[in-house]
Formats: sequence, C-alpha cells, structure tokens
Amino acid sequence: MKRFFFLFLTCSVFSFANAQDYWQQQVDYKIDASLNDKQHAVKGALTLDYTNNSPDKLQFIWFHLWPNAYKNDSTAFAKQVAKDKDGPKRLAAIKDRGYMDSLNFMAGGQRLQTEPHPQYIDVVKVLLPQPLEPGKKITITTPFYTKLATYNSRSGYNDQSYIVTQWYPKPAVYDRKGWHPMPYLDQGEFYSEFGSFAV
Repeated sequence: MKRFFFLFLTCSVFSFANAQDYWQQQVDYKIDASLNDKQHAVKGALTLDYTNNSPDKLQFIWFHLWPNAYKNDSTAFAKQVAKDKDGPKRLAAIKDRGYMDSLNFMAGGQRLQTEPHPQYIDVVKVLLPQPLEPGKKITITTPFYTKLATYNSRSGYNDQSYIVTQWYPKPAVYDRKGWHPMPYLDQGEFYSEFGSFAV
C-alpha cells in the first residue's frame, strides 16, 4: 500500500510539473479586408500582435502564405494532388491560379526583411528587428492581396460562389519542438496558434 501511494504521489508531482511547464504562443489578429468579385481576390491589411509565451528568444517568425500553394504545379500541394488517381484532372481544372502578394511586413515603423523558405513558396521567414524576449509582444503589420484560384481543395471560387479559407498571412506554430513551417497540403489538417480575430 505504501509503495502504491508513493508511486501515485510521484506520478502526480511529475504530471503537475509538466502542466506547469506547458506554454502556447498567442497571436491576435485585426484584419480589414474586402472581396473583389470582378478580380476574384481579397485585398486586405493585417495588424498582428504576437506574444512570445515561450522560454526562448525569437529571432524570426515563419509565416504561412498558403494561397501560393495554388500558384503552379511545383508546390507541395500540387505534388500531393498529382499522386492521386484523378490528380492530373484536378490540377488541370484549376484554370485560374491563386497566389498572395503585395506584402510589406512592418514593425515599429521599420520594414522587416524576409527570406524565402528553401522548399515551399507558401512559407516565408520574417526577420525581427531585435530578438523577441520571453513574455514580450511585437506588433507586425502588412498589406496583402490574395488572388483566389478556381475552386479546389477547400478554397476558391466558381463563377460568383466563394469558399475562402486560409486567405491571410498567418504565423506558423512555435512550440516545444520548435517551428512548424509546413506547406499547404490537400490531405492534412491546419495547425495554428491560439488567438483572437477582429475582421
């Protein structure tokens, strides 16, 4: 009985310690956006408050630009679709390509430098003006222009019908395993930080 109680107490303390160590970044969005149904595009302005709840200093933030997954047949999304039985037919049906551009990341009145991901055109690294310390927050702004593709895989348009998802610049998740700068895929779930939206 004493051995069981000691084992239970040890496990409880270990679980409590792990719970105390848990953290999650917070990303709060303010987005002013409008849909142009002639160009089939979303034009917007993003203001993003990124709070670093991790124990690490952050030198940069990876951003998802997922509409770029529809830009050509060389993206991770297109390559995944191409492996399906009807993949080539689906890709050929995307008559109007999608993309995101007109980005200009700013913080504190300073333009932020960016670096492309070595593999994925729908992910970009935004370099911070100085390291973001644990517990600190940075406000980042950028305009953006998202051209919607012909509907395919959860987003796009068909005539004047719209299903619009993942249409704004979005920070990748940073957790205990590090950054997750994953590309947009046809099969797979989205992974995002906790936060609030005012659109």
